[in-house]
Amino acid sequence: MQTLVAYVENKPGVLNRVSSLARRLAINIDSLTVGPTDNPQIARMTIVAHTDEKGGHRLEASLEKLVDVLLAENISERSLLERDLALIKVLADQQSRPHLMELIKVFRARVVDVAPESLIIEVSGTVDKIDGLLEVLRPFGVLEMARSGRISMTRGGDLLRPPGAPMASVEPANVT
Repeated sequence: MQTLVAYVENKPGVLNRVSSLARRLAINIDSLTVGPTDNPQIARMTIVAHTDEKGGHRLEASLEKLVDVLLAENISERSLLERDLALIKVLADQQSRPHLMELIKVFRARVVDVAPESLIIEVSGTVDKIDGLLEVLRPFGVLEMARSGRISMTRGGDLLRPPGAPMASVEPANVT
């Protein structure tokens, strides 16, 4: 797996060009998340591609050539913080709810919706954590699941900013 971050112009068609590029390179995208940045004209993509290091570098170089891409970097070899979000609807009758609530607590997840015969659980964390929660929920009956895809950020002072982005202020917040 290779993880890339791309800062792109926030306009129609950019997502299609990025995914088409991966298709032309015969690289499967496992996860692609896109969201706005503090600049409404720029979006940030996190691309997790099922490829080796060479394929990751090919994808990075090809992304850099796209007109709408302001910055693309393969961050796979850096120290990363990665998170995924999942909503999981699970069968939950009155008998199984206490046991489910204990499992939810162990995984530091939370119940976001309660219905007579089901619960919707929200969990964020590593892919392994979410996969682990899914495994323990399956015997109860997973009715539906939606996952956001991975987002990644380099740890510490290792910053990725598109060209022309202002340097963030490093002053501590006023806490009273």
